[in-house]
Amino acid sequence: MASTDKLFLRALKGEKTERPPIWLMRQAGRYLPEYLETRAKSKNFLHFCYSPDLAEEVTLQPLRRYGFDAAILFADILTIPDALGQKVEFVKGEGPKLEAIRDMDGLSKLSLDGIHDHLAPVYETVSRLSKSIPSSTALIGFAGAPWTNATYMVEGEGSKNYETIRLIAYQDPDFFQSLIDMLVEATAGYLIKQIEAGAEAVQIFDSWAGVLPEDQFDRWVIAPNKEITRRIKEAYPDIPVLGFPRGAGPLYKKFVLETGVDGVSIDQTVPLDWAAKELQPLCCVQGNLDNLCVVAGGEQMEVQVQKILDTLSDGPFIFNLGHGIVPQTPPENVARVVEMVQNYKK
Repeated sequence: MASTDKLFLRALKGEKTERPPIWLMRQAGRYLPEYLETRAKSKNFLHFCYSPDLAEEVTLQPLRRYGFDAAILFADILTIPDALGQKVEFVKGEGPKLEAIRDMDGLSKLSLDGIHDHLAPVYETVSRLSKSIPSSTALIGFAGAPWTNATYMVEGEGSKNYETIRLIAYQDPDFFQSLIDMLVEATAGYLIKQIEAGAEAVQIFDSWAGVLPEDQFDRWVIAPNKEITRRIKEAYPDIPVLGFPRGAGPLYKKFVLETGVDGVSIDQTVPLDWAAKELQPLCCVQGNLDNLCVVAGGEQMEVQVQKILDTLSDGPFIFNLGHGIVPQTPPENVARVVEMVQNYKK
């Protein structure tokens, strides 16, 4: 099947498709027993991400179960800080822990040299997937956006309020701009290498974009995403780029207008009617079922799925969640969501 016949790619090109394509963020993950079985074969999470055999297998698992219209490379956004030379580890029950970088001295310890050699196993996984996924399924590459990766690099771990990084961005903007510039360079190169390996579209996850006021959002979210998108389009003009500035609220529209993305993923707080009116005329919209609604399941979930489908299916649209599947999600609830979308007729 030619790539132009793939439902997911057609939607990203701006088409209103006969039914919305569907894939779900973190569709390969801890809610699936087969994932847990595969994960147990790896000594730690980064090793898991850098093991093409294992990463390919867990990417394929949800396709076998549900028949999604797109597969997303299994990896982690923190492969970029790791490749730059920052110490990164994943602590069981606590999440990622990094050796925090908060000034020029810390930044000087990082290097762009050799990052693609370090990330070669990820490119190998993409290459394998380009051959092993079903012919009707699109392959998505991805990376974390500079701001979101920087939050982990500066805070040293996940955060609830991001006070340290927000303060540093105000107090030492020269250092912070240098960090962001390095991340733009690394991220653009990383995504282009994924495309060269076989990715048919890429998504840039700016998961913590919503903590910034507008002027800071412009500088640390819009500007880096715009430059990464520009570099991708310069190298591969036909490859669609999806942006996800989660929590951006009304700034979603400004993000779309200024970055030049082909599609935008919206979180569950975005009003559907607003998205249909303000975003869909500009690009493909992807979203936005509450991931906890899928945990709950039942009639309430079905009502929400139907509402999203009815509101957004008149334009270019990809069904997804407002954020990734959580580990406590019953697989049978995911199956019901997929069934509703794949059988949808307006």
